[in-house]
Amino acid sequence: MENNTNYDVVVVGSGIVGLAHAYHALSRGLRVAVVDHADGVTGASVQNFGHACITAQSGPALRYGRAGREHWLDLSRKAGFWSARSGTLCVARHDDEQALIDEFASERGAGEVELLDRAQILERLPIRPDGVTGGMYLPNDIQVDPRTAAPSIARWLESSGVDFYWRTAATSFDSGVVHTTRGDLRAGTIFVTVNYDIDRLFPEYADRDDLQRCRLHMLRAEAPLRFALPTPLFTGWSLVRYSGFDNLASKDALLQRLRSEYPDYVDIDLHQMYTPQSDGSILVGDTHAKDVSTSPFQSEKGFAVLIAEAEHLFGVPLTVTERWQGVYSSAPNKEFLIEEPLDGVHVVTVTTGIGMTTSMGLALESVDRAFAHNNIRVSA
Repeated sequence: MENNTNYDVVVVGSGIVGLAHAYHALSRGLRVAVVDHADGVTGASVQNFGHACITAQSGPALRYGRAGREHWLDLSRKAGFWSARSGTLCVARHDDEQALIDEFASERGAGEVELLDRAQILERLPIRPDGVTGGMYLPNDIQVDPRTAAPSIARWLESSGVDFYWRTAATSFDSGVVHTTRGDLRAGTIFVTVNYDIDRLFPEYADRDDLQRCRLHMLRAEAPLRFALPTPLFTGWSLVRYSGFDNLASKDALLQRLRSEYPDYVDIDLHQMYTPQSDGSILVGDTHAKDVSTSPFQSEKGFAVLIAEAEHLFGVPLTVTERWQGVYSSAPNKEFLIEEPLDGVHVVTVTTGIGMTTSMGLALESVDRAFAHNNIRVSA
C-alpha cells in the first residue's frame, strides 16, 4: 500500500458498527479510513431483520438504541435507503403473555408502550384470532432495509470523503498503526469492529468471554395480496428473549410454559418474529445455534418450524423466495465487548444479535469517549 496519509481515525471492519464509527468520526470533521478484508459490506449487517427494536432493550443497549434512533433516520435521508418509523406490534396468544406485556407496559409507561385489547390487535394485524388475548404497540422502534442500508451508508461515507480500503485485512496493531496485508495505515485513534472475527485479532478477549458464532435460520417469503403486515411483529417468544423483560415477575411462568409445550422449539432456540419489507415481502425468523466455528451445514428443521408457525399464525400459505444462514457474534451474559488493548486502539463488538439496534448509539459514545480519553488526537 502506497499511502502517505495520516488519518485521525482508522476503522477496521465495514459492518454496521464500523460504519457507525466512521459516520460519527466524519461528523466531527475528522479524516477517516475504513479497512475491510471483503470487497463490500457483507455478513450480519445485511443478513438481519433491519429492525431497530429499541424499546425491548435494557441497560446500555436501551441507551444506545435511544441515542441512535435519530442518526438512523438522518442517515436514511442522506444515504438514500428506505426507513420507516413503523414501531413494533406484539401479539399475546396466552394469558401469561398478556400478563408479561401488562407488567412491561406498567414499568415503561405510555410514551413507550401502548396496550391493545383483543379487538384492537386483531384490527391491526392479519392474524388468526385463535387464542389472541391482546397485545401492545411500541411506537419508538424503527425499520430500515437490511439489504441496502449498510451498503448505502458505505457509499455515502465514501462520497463524503472517507477512504475505504477494500480487500485489505488488518493483521496486527501498534499504538497509532494498523498493519494490513497491503501495508500500514496510521491514525491517532483506531476502532476494531470486526464482530465475531475478534477471535482472530484479539483471541485473548474471545477466550475470556467465551465468544462464539451464533448461526440463524432466516428466510424471505411472499404472501397472498390480501396479506398486509403493517409493522414488525413480536410474539411470546420475543418476550422471553429481549433483556427489557428479564427482571419482570411474569417472565418465568411464560418461559416455563413455552419450554414445556414446545421442547423441540427450545432445542433450536426459536424466536418467532416477522418484519415486512418495502417490496411487500416479509422476513421470517429465526433460530439460534452457537459454536466457535460455524458449521457449513444447516438442518431443514429450523426452516420447517419457521414456515409452519408463520402459516399457523397468519392463516395463509407463504411462498419462500430465499433462505439463508445468518451469523453474528455471541457471548454468554454479555451484550458488548469494549476494550482498549493498546493506547488509542479500541475494540468494539456487539456480542448478541442487536447490532442494528445499538450500533449508532454505541458508536456515538465510543467516538466521544475515545477522543475525550485521547485528548482529541487529530493528525497534523
